[in-house]
Amino acid sequence: MAQDFTSGKLARLGLLSAEDCRKAAEITARAQFDGIETVRVLFPDQHGLLRGKTVMAEAFASVFERGLNAPATLLLKDTSHRNAFPVWEGGTGLAGPMQGAGDVLLVPRPDTFRALPWSGHSAWIFCEPVFPDGQRIPFASSAVLQRAVDQLAGQGMAATFGLEVEFHIFELADTSAAHGQAGRPGAPVQTRNLTQGYQYLTETRYGEVEGVLDLLRRNAQKLGLPVRSVEIEMGPSQVEFTFAPDSAMAQADAMVMFRTMVKEVCARNGLHASFMAKPRLDNAMANGWHVHQSLQDLATGRNLFMPETAGMLTPPASAWMAGLLKYASETSLLIAPTVNSYKRYLPFQLAPSRIGWGVDNRGAMLRALMQPHDPASRIENRAPDSSANPYYALAAQIIAGAAGISEGLEAPKPTLSPYSEDAERLPRSLGQALEGFAGSTLCREALGEDTVDYLLQLKQFEWERYLDTVSEWEQAEYFNLF
Repeated sequence: MAQDFTSGKLARLGLLSAEDCRKAAEITARAQFDGIETVRVLFPDQHGLLRGKTVMAEAFASVFERGLNAPATLLLKDTSHRNAFPVWEGGTGLAGPMQGAGDVLLVPRPDTFRALPWSGHSAWIFCEPVFPDGQRIPFASSAVLQRAVDQLAGQGMAATFGLEVEFHIFELADTSAAHGQAGRPGAPVQTRNLTQGYQYLTETRYGEVEGVLDLLRRNAQKLGLPVRSVEIEMGPSQVEFTFAPDSAMAQADAMVMFRTMVKEVCARNGLHASFMAKPRLDNAMANGWHVHQSLQDLATGRNLFMPETAGMLTPPASAWMAGLLKYASETSLLIAPTVNSYKRYLPFQLAPSRIGWGVDNRGAMLRALMQPHDPASRIENRAPDSSANPYYALAAQIIAGAAGISEGLEAPKPTLSPYSEDAERLPRSLGQALEGFAGSTLCREALGEDTVDYLLQLKQFEWERYLDTVSEWEQAEYFNLF
């Protein structure tokens, strides 16, 4: 007999709907039938990384009854896993149990339950972290995206996204596992190329690594991810997976699932996968995350970007692009979140360096792909990179694009020379991105003061650690000279 979760704590607090409870009963029964031994109860953190606990199968039902406690400090860590907030002194400046490493409550999202094909006895489920009394945490990743989706729906529209994800797969030469290398962060692993040379989309290169790519593709498909293509990318050991279009939340979940699966499967096979924006490796190309997007009218389902006449933009498409361009610097922190992200914005690297749009132009920040009678008419934003938190990044697209529509903006003329025209540059550093985000009225209104201040503190902590570090460039430039 299926378990009834409607009287549990989460249901009483309104954190699980009746439909969620019905799905929970199906999931727990299926997990038992399939012989699942462990369930990884996880949430996507501020960096889009999965954190959480692994519970035994017999305790899985209790997660739907009562949720699962986890330390609040998981939400306060920068990319080195250091606390970016003063947890043990004064005050964090954040609401809830953030002081003293108290608990938050993980609320499972039934639609994200997956048996893990690379680990036959285990499954995972994604959660939303909330305060212990059930109140939403304003800066939690999935909550930020859901608010943006809801705000857009309030305007009678929905956004659809398609993803192109570039990353590297290397042979693992040395795990850098010596005790002295186990810092925060730990020493980077040592790698060798899995494929050599710049052989973009060549068949023979695909044939060389088909076994690895098949392994990743099959695992992605078994997770239910809508893989559309698998490609050899520009640089050595660089590949790309693309995914069919879907809703914002579905694609954010898919991106997190895909990145996690790739890293775990590769690690099990003596490989190292990296989604770092611009690895410091000889001849390595940068990894972009190209976000395709279109806008639908909720009443009719019509694609609002599909033009009537070739060469003409619909008013919503023009306004959406104008919003993305106007607020590019202010929202950059949400799509290019690391110090390293800004090393990618270089001319002639198939990545944008300036704020502009072009008609089917891969050098421009926005690439317009819109034709009459083409229901797949869309805009491609080439500024995000593969390390971005997808919940924040897709929220940024919705916030900026919707602002363009509500403000009645019009896109400027398209660029023909995206690297040489005198257009505004994208931010050149994380520091510049922080300045733009801090001064953004749009982000404060759309995300809320709490979320903006939280992200500023988190990323400023990371930026200042970088500024305090003496780089190899400085050592080579000045040590002998002066």
